[in-house]
Amino acid sequence: MWRNWAGNQRTDPVRTVVARDAGDVVDAVRAARRDGLRVTALGSGHSFTAIGAPLGVAVRAPADPAAVRVDGELVTVPAGLPLHALNALLWEHGRALPNLGDIDVQTVAGAISTGTHGTGAAHRGIAAQVRALDLVTADATLLHLSPSSHPDVFAAARVGLGALGVLVAVTLATVPAFRLRAVERVEPLAAVLGDLDGFLTSAEHVEFYWFPHSDTAATKRNDPVAPGPDRGRVGRWVGDELLGNAGFGAVCRLGRAAPALVPRLNRFVAARMAAGEYVDRSYRVFTSPRRVRFLEMEYAVPRAALREAFDGMRAAAARHARAVPFPVEVRVAAADDVPLSTASGRDSAYVAVHVHRGQPHEAYFGAVEDVMTALGGRPHWGKLHTRTADDLRPLYPGFDAFTALRDRLDPDRRFTNPYLDRVLGC
Repeated sequence: MWRNWAGNQRTDPVRTVVARDAGDVVDAVRAARRDGLRVTALGSGHSFTAIGAPLGVAVRAPADPAAVRVDGELVTVPAGLPLHALNALLWEHGRALPNLGDIDVQTVAGAISTGTHGTGAAHRGIAAQVRALDLVTADATLLHLSPSSHPDVFAAARVGLGALGVLVAVTLATVPAFRLRAVERVEPLAAVLGDLDGFLTSAEHVEFYWFPHSDTAATKRNDPVAPGPDRGRVGRWVGDELLGNAGFGAVCRLGRAAPALVPRLNRFVAARMAAGEYVDRSYRVFTSPRRVRFLEMEYAVPRAALREAFDGMRAAAARHARAVPFPVEVRVAAADDVPLSTASGRDSAYVAVHVHRGQPHEAYFGAVEDVMTALGGRPHWGKLHTRTADDLRPLYPGFDAFTALRDRLDPDRRFTNPYLDRVLGC
């Protein structure tokens, strides 16, 4: 049985193929056509939606680190390689990705296919760094995609949702390796909201967390710095594991046992969540381990609508998140040109809400979703939402072109599942 990281999606594929190279993927797709089975590329299972849920043939894309090739500023990697492995390999070559999300367990293919992003007013999502792709299509053809080779397919497949084929290799643009100084502070929420534009541009990478029923914001500002001493293994363990996972997990368990305590617990944790400064390798600052399992919904709204989105979300939390110990996360990203990227064509702000795994979420998430959709919000493809193709079509200027390309490349819907049918149409 396949299940995702959060445990809320489970399926029982007919068979699983662990591909060593592109030839194995071609063979797997050809065999699936022969047997009349659907094909799903497996990632790390870190999506909360059923976007990666396999029904027929589950294919694990090539993932051998020995296949990584660094050529100047470009790196070509097997699509199934996890981001944490890629980050370490790039550092050895004096290179890095310019921006990352806050989790690094996703495969490279999974991260770009679902529109994974980090934060920074001038930075775009990971898919915007893609310079070439190798894709196995429904007729078992291996296509090399780039701006000069099948450019229409390349443009769409950067955030392809797994609906156009199986990615087997990805070429990404990199930058020279760099360190970041993280400045973490607890600030009055009113001060952050009172000058949102100032906060969002106060560092190269910024974000803040807000715990329901509290009046403070845990802010984080990251800026590149000259080489210097890293935070160190002990500092990382204390911050990421002892406080970030073990301590927070204990708070979640206490909140589940005594829901009436959650508002007070949230105020206590919010006041102590972040304080201090440290320097470390860029990927160690961008990302953190997540041991406490949760469910998440995230919407991208036009950046200018962030204050209205936050105020609406806060009102929804007051009604429906009385016993929710997880914080809300707020980030920003620059516009990009990827057709199904949540930042396609517009500077965006991201509002993400969470609940502890197993905790009821429907009323809370539904109320927040109503706020976001009224503002033209686009849901993260890998995080919980209820939108359909009819809802999403007006939000993406390139939506119809994407579905037309899907019709051309996969007329028999070899690469689909119920989630993709819902968000793209059957």
